[in-house]
Amino acid sequence: MAGFHTVGPNHALIVSGGSAQPRLKVGGRMFVLPILQKAQIISLEVMTLQVNTARVYTKEGVSVSVDGVAQVKVGRSEDAIRTAAEQFLGKTAMQIAEVALQTLEGQQRAILGTMTVEDIYRDRVAFAEQVRDVAATDMTNMGLEIVSFSIRDIQDEQGYLEALGVRRTAEVKRDAAIGEAQAERDAGIKEASADQQRQAARFEADTAIAASERDFQTEKAAYDQQVNARTAEAELAYSLQEAKTRQQIRGEELQIEVVERQKQIEVQQQEIIRRERELDATVRRPAEAERDQLELIAEGNRRRIRVESEAERYKLETVAEGERSRIIAEAQADAESIRLRGQADADAIRARGEAEADAIRAQGLAEAQAMNKKADAWKEYGQAAMIQQLFDSLPDVAGAVAEPLAKTDSIVVISNGGDGNSGAGASKVTQDVSSTIAQLPALVQSLTGVDLISSLKNLPGIVSDESAQNGAVEAEDSPSDDEK
Repeated sequence: MAGFHTVGPNHALIVSGGSAQPRLKVGGRMFVLPILQKAQIISLEVMTLQVNTARVYTKEGVSVSVDGVAQVKVGRSEDAIRTAAEQFLGKTAMQIAEVALQTLEGQQRAILGTMTVEDIYRDRVAFAEQVRDVAATDMTNMGLEIVSFSIRDIQDEQGYLEALGVRRTAEVKRDAAIGEAQAERDAGIKEASADQQRQAARFEADTAIAASERDFQTEKAAYDQQVNARTAEAELAYSLQEAKTRQQIRGEELQIEVVERQKQIEVQQQEIIRRERELDATVRRPAEAERDQLELIAEGNRRRIRVESEAERYKLETVAEGERSRIIAEAQADAESIRLRGQADADAIRARGEAEADAIRAQGLAEAQAMNKKADAWKEYGQAAMIQQLFDSLPDVAGAVAEPLAKTDSIVVISNGGDGNSGAGASKVTQDVSSTIAQLPALVQSLTGVDLISSLKNLPGIVSDESAQNGAVEAEDSPSDDEK
């Protein structure tokens, strides 16, 4: 029908427009005035949300990832529908679900930070209820309600939950071993008690049989005594004294039998005591020993578990210590290798230096010996050396004399006019050369440091003018060989 809008039970129809307050209808139809009013539909269906929070740090600082699932829908009350219409009218179901998902994830993260991993893992229902209760207020403010919320999975990257499972498995195995030991102990105790009762019943039966046997023999002896007495009286009337004697003998035999029976009773009592002790030795004490053994086994299992834990920890510490020792040993070995290599280099350098020093010392010693020999030679042949030095210096002297002349390109001799004395210029040159030769001793001394005049005077075979004159006079005064 024109003007009517119909919705199913899973939707709410909201009609707005005009001066009246918006009307709503859940699962029905309403009349809508064209142009003046507007009809809108909001879904009341359940939305499934995957509430996943990754790497959330708990109260103890352990990061966990929680995977939850929530069922959320718009509330069915009129206030809830109106509130949801204010918040989400015109939005798609996916947009509404995203808002609700962000709210639940935030609340779940906040609650995870206030709980320990053990509390979350052991009581997931309580954790889910706490998240739902805290988030319910925010959902109500948006016109939504949480139909259900549950935790599907809890994971951690550090293996914390696995460690909890290993510890719990060890505790269950330990309790099972203790329970088995206790059950075996109780069974042994009950079995020993039943065996003890059986032995006691048998002993009581044997005692009753022995007592019956004793009473039977006693009554039989008394009966036989009476029969024998009567028979003896009837058959042996002629010998009363003999019968009395036999009766006395029989009485003494009966006394002996009574004593023997008493001894047998004492023996049986001793046998009962022996068997009681045997029972203690074979049943009671083994049962107690078995019980103590089971308790020791249980204690040993507990200690073994503790020792295995300590062994694992010691193993890890030993591995760490070994690694540290290996690194230290390698560092020490490297340091020792460097030290030995440096020492070897130093020894090589020192040996090379010592060899060079020995060579230098030997060379210096040889040179010193050569200089000593040369000094001895100079001392021994000083005059000859002086002459040799003089001769060696003559080229230098000649070079010094010739140096001025060598620099002269040409010599021009100028005469003194027309006097015809042309040899005066040449005489001047000769005079200059003679003057230069006269300066030769001083020049030699300045160039070589050798006093030529003194050296020549000191040479062997060279005599002064005075000595020469004296020698000449002596030669004139002395007769010749012919005159002689």
